[in-house]
Amino acid sequence: MSLRHKNLAHASAVAAAVLALTACGNGEDSATDETTPAAGTEEASGDSAGGALSGDIAIDGSSTVTPLTEPAAELFMEENPDVRIAVGTSGTGGGFEKFCAGETDISMASRQIKDEEIAACEEAGITYEELGVANDGLAVVVNPANDWATCLTVDELNAAWKDGSTVQSWSDINPEFPDEAIELYGPGTDSGTFDYFTEAINGEEGNIRQDYNDIGEDDNAAITGVSGGTGAIAFIPLSYVTEAGDQVKAIEVENEAGECVAPSEETVQSGDYNPLGRELFIYPKGESISGKPEVKAFAEFYVNNSEAIAEAAGFIPLTAEQKQEALDQIASLGGR
Repeated sequence: MSLRHKNLAHASAVAAAVLALTACGNGEDSATDETTPAAGTEEASGDSAGGALSGDIAIDGSSTVTPLTEPAAELFMEENPDVRIAVGTSGTGGGFEKFCAGETDISMASRQIKDEEIAACEEAGITYEELGVANDGLAVVVNPANDWATCLTVDELNAAWKDGSTVQSWSDINPEFPDEAIELYGPGTDSGTFDYFTEAINGEEGNIRQDYNDIGEDDNAAITGVSGGTGAIAFIPLSYVTEAGDQVKAIEVENEAGECVAPSEETVQSGDYNPLGRELFIYPKGESISGKPEVKAFAEFYVNNSEAIAEAAGFIPLTAEQKQEALDQIASLGGR
């Protein structure tokens, strides 16, 4: 099965799970809970005047955010059958290139927009809003047979991954580790995961050794590689670890307080899993938000239902403060 078909199958499964989750929320408490609509239908559709929404929405960007956006799009189109949403996956960087060229209405990103991307959008007259849709952690994963690397420091990860690294075995990282050959797997340069990890661990976006196994935009390929080699290691979104089950093992990372912390919903939301915890975003175009009712309605729908979508897709929901901030940004209708 192709990656695209897997994504579509996964989106359908997540959409069904979201419907189940929201249905569970329609019990005896639903009559008193007016702040979060169960399925986001009337309030999230933004169709207060009763008119039917229609039109096309073009979305592209992060492969990490795609498993959230596809089910959100599927659910929205079920409620608004005259709206057609196309979701592409060219990576965070590739998505911003299309976005700043005016080719898409919404860009998905697993990091914040860069200065040079801001400049490209400004030059093209593209305004936008930055909306959080979920939280995620970058997990450092090893083979389940690896019983020595239970916690790694940023310095140890840097030694393995930095540009010019001569590390060839685990004992090169730490003499207490065995003389086991190390195999490194990571995403390609268009990935927001790549940008985030290299900056957080190596101090500069794009700083990475040249001989690692580049998996492009297919994070599942890292799971396949790590599960097949005792000495293998990779950095991937935490959500993929959840899906992988016992194929790989996420290790603890020493944070800025000197504590070994495992990636989890609690540690990412609390900020304890640093420097590898992050927020995931969509960037709706200002012109599309203000000029295309279906885009604003979809953005509202996405954020209003973000908790159920994130949980069903294996991501970490927004905090209440993050969700309110995103809704306030949509309501402002402004761009940058």
